[in-house]
Amino acid sequence: MWFKNLRVYRLTREFTLSAEQLNELLEPGTFTPCGSQDLARYGWVPPLGRHGSALVHAANGYLMVCAKKQEKVIPAAVVNEKVEEMALAIAEKEARSVGRKERQNLKDEVLLEMRPKAFARSRLQFAYIDPKDGWIVVNASSAKAAEELLENLREAISSLSVIPLTAKNIPQQSMTHWLTAPEAPPNFEFGHECELRDPQESGSVIRCKNQDLCAEEIHNHLVAGMQVHKLGLTWRDGVELMVDDQLAIKRLKFSDAVTEKADNADADNAAQRFDIEFSVMTLEISALLKDLLNAFGGLNTDTASVDEIVARASREDREQQLSREVEEVE
Repeated sequence: MWFKNLRVYRLTREFTLSAEQLNELLEPGTFTPCGSQDLARYGWVPPLGRHGSALVHAANGYLMVCAKKQEKVIPAAVVNEKVEEMALAIAEKEARSVGRKERQNLKDEVLLEMRPKAFARSRLQFAYIDPKDGWIVVNASSAKAAEELLENLREAISSLSVIPLTAKNIPQQSMTHWLTAPEAPPNFEFGHECELRDPQESGSVIRCKNQDLCAEEIHNHLVAGMQVHKLGLTWRDGVELMVDDQLAIKRLKFSDAVTEKADNADADNAAQRFDIEFSVMTLEISALLKDLLNAFGGLNTDTASVDEIVARASREDREQQLSREVEEVE
């Protein structure tokens, strides 16, 4: 249950729904598995899994929700091979070539045949609402996945006004300044990983892992004009993280000292165990986010640049997806 990635959004209006009210609004969108001809299904499931039935889990003023997405897996290579076989058979039998439109029709036939037999792949997406501080925190590595959850949440409750969390100072400039100094902000220490980019369009990228970030080689790159776009940090000796130029947090790792707070608490069952871990985690993340915002100059309440931020996030997500995705039939 411990979150590993954080995409944080700021509520621009007060969130006043209780756990019971939110649960009632989510119920019509409860998850149902893919049917024989469905390619994907998305819906809400209990955060406690088989140990609970409520779609909203509340603790210490925080509200956790969980979405489930199920997708049929049909490898494109298998589809293309079948289409090619069918097209070749038609060409040999009727002594003619098979055109593009006819190939598309054959592809549709193959997909129709394969969908009922295809394996279904599922993933869970957790998020929690912090009405007091006005945040929604999504455990997602990409803006696309986080925004998919927010869009479904918005449809369920009819109104949800949020924007990506932004700070007053430009993240890459602040991180570059810290590493050039080199001096980490209060309550933080440098980790052993960073990503440097040339500010020129289509410039070079340097990724450093298991490195001393205060080393002369990295300093020379910064002096030459490169900027820090991702930076590994350790917060209060209890949490390791990687923060990027969108203020997205990845590779979040809680130390044993933090997880032991939950381990040492008495829990009679899985539900109580979940409740304790949720409480410990949200308190740690809340304090972490406040220190992180302070490090970047405080919360930016100016929404003028939000569209630009969202566009950049989506663009970078697409680039990352292209570099790692396994080709599949949509």
